Amino acid sequence: MDAARGDPTTARRGGSDAALAAATTLLADSPAAALDAAEAILAAVPGLPPAELIAGQALRRLGRADAALVRLAALARSQPRVPAVTWELAQAASDAGETGAAIAALERLTGQLPAVAGGWFLLGKELRKAGRANAAWRAELQGVQAAARDPKLLEAAAAMNEGRLEAAATMLDTRLATAPEDAPACRLRGEVAWRQGDMTAALDLVGRAVAAAPGFDMAREFLVRLLLQTNRLAEALDHARVLGGSPAANPGHELVMASVLVRLGDQQGAGAIYERLLALRPDQPQVWQNLGHVQKTLGRQDDAVRAYREAVTQAPTMGEAWWSLANLKTVRLGTDDIAAMRHALADGGAAREEDVFHLHFALGKALEDAGDHAASFDHYDRGNRLRRAMIRHDATAFSAEVAAAAQLFTAAFIAGRGAGGCPAPDPIFIVGLPRSGSTLVEQILSSHSQVEGTMELPDMMMIASRLQGRVDDGEFADFAAMVTSLTAADRTRLGEEYIERTRVHRQSDRPLFIDKMPNNWQHVGLIRLILPNARIIDARRHPMSCCFSGWKQHFARGQAFTYDLADIGRYYRDYVGLMAAFDAAAPGAVHRVIYEDMVAHTEREIRRLLDHLGLDFEPACLEFHRNDRAVRTASSEQVRRPIFTDGIEQWKHYAPWLDPLVAALGPVLPAYPGVPAL
Repeated sequence: MDAARGDPTTARRGGSDAALAAATTLLADSPAAALDAAEAILAAVPGLPPAELIAGQALRRLGRADAALVRLAALARSQPRVPAVTWELAQAASDAGETGAAIAALERLTGQLPAVAGGWFLLGKELRKAGRANAAWRAELQGVQAAARDPKLLEAAAAMNEGRLEAAATMLDTRLATAPEDAPACRLRGEVAWRQGDMTAALDLVGRAVAAAPGFDMAREFLVRLLLQTNRLAEALDHARVLGGSPAANPGHELVMASVLVRLGDQQGAGAIYERLLALRPDQPQVWQNLGHVQKTLGRQDDAVRAYREAVTQAPTMGEAWWSLANLKTVRLGTDDIAAMRHALADGGAAREEDVFHLHFALGKALEDAGDHAASFDHYDRGNRLRRAMIRHDATAFSAEVAAAAQLFTAAFIAGRGAGGCPAPDPIFIVGLPRSGSTLVEQILSSHSQVEGTMELPDMMMIASRLQGRVDDGEFADFAAMVTSLTAADRTRLGEEYIERTRVHRQSDRPLFIDKMPNNWQHVGLIRLILPNARIIDARRHPMSCCFSGWKQHFARGQAFTYDLADIGRYYRDYVGLMAAFDAAAPGAVHRVIYEDMVAHTEREIRRLLDHLGLDFEPACLEFHRNDRAVRTASSEQVRRPIFTDGIEQWKHYAPWLDPLVAALGPVLPAYPGVPAL
């Protein structure tokens, strides 16, 4: 007689395989049936480990964690080297509130299977329950390292990096459907959403990753960057502070904090971080460049020059550092600098595309200063063409949007809205084009005892973009229908939102503050509806001077229309048309400052400006160049000097090459400072 026939227990165990498989299948949807099936198997084969495991799993899924824990603890004593048993024991102990038992099981499990991320993350969660925050953080960092070797996550990451975003999203959504708290999958899915342009989903997913694993530093760092992109600065600061406490010391966390401080206007705090990092390791050209930006903003020009020089010494092809040097309007780059930049351009292997266009802009400025206007224009033109190819700007679509706004915000429409909007008189909006003299106006006003200067705040544009999103999502036929639908309460809420969002930038008790985002000219009608007592200043400069100055200026972000002479001329024309329409709809609501008049008749124009704002004249406004506030715009050095006329007619040196700009400006050019008939 063979062994199977001679041993009835063995026979019974062999016959239970099919029953075990069936019981396992029932676990997900019918844990009660799975428990019954396991008990039936155990009645036939007492103590059968696979059946005991299924029974424990079923009890836990039925919410009977205490009973599950008893059975699984006994099973773990007899099967101490079976990871599945240890894993179930840990989860049952967690569900039963037996944190110590859960930690003990998970420490054993992660010792057995260190490459399984889930064990580390669950261990982190239990350690946090026990108040062992640093140990939890380290466990979660171990989980991140383990996840970095997960084949499925690697496959999804590869798809994302190859641009196959839908494929990556599908892989990750499938994974998250069964494991919604899988922190690495959440973070990666968030990055996919961000690359797809869905910022709302990206924030939600990366936030879930951080909530599931608070020690997941890479996820938190990404979350800070997303919050910065959406101007949620207070939240970004909170998360940056948490990162600073990570047990895994990382200079990158300090750089994240510095980025947040820069956005909050705390240039000195950011500068202190950069100086500390450079004291520890001076061979960091990017940090030297960042320090240069801070020193420039604080008005410490000599220190800025030294920092930028150190950056290009360490990284000769670092185009942004060269451009930053050239962009210090009071610094001239010499023949050695020009030779070094030309050499950097020739070093095609080292210079990235971003370096190349920055180098062209820097060479354009250096050669302009040297009086070689033909060569200067060539480099400006090449830099602009490269940059234009990298950005999206549909001039025709933009003109249509502006025309629609002009048709919407008529006197009758504004009057028909009646009361509503936040009555706060705090904001002073300075609008116009970049390089129009708006920084000069800001510096003058911020020298007044009742006015606080902040920076170019994106909040009004973000509110307008969110409202446009409702149109894009099909909720309304067009922007006019959406604005018309806003009730008085809606407009009040939106105005209050703007005041609250900008509060983080106010560092004094001065009653008024400046928002110098130039692009807000596009939203003067919305401003009127949601902040009826806000003041609007239109800073305007001769169209050739303004547009040419903007075209030869590389902006860090936000000005996609400046990289083509025809685009910027058309933009200026759109701006003049909309502001003229608003002047007709709301006479006197906007005070216009003509740059050339401000330069020629400074005190007279300052008094007119202050009268419009209802402010008394203060001599400090004439001494604006003594104001030591931080200034982040391209005019930061110029506004620290008395009024000067150097730049008014610089464009004339380039007149032979500016026909596309003249053509795009059309009737706006000869009408200046007036406007052509609507």
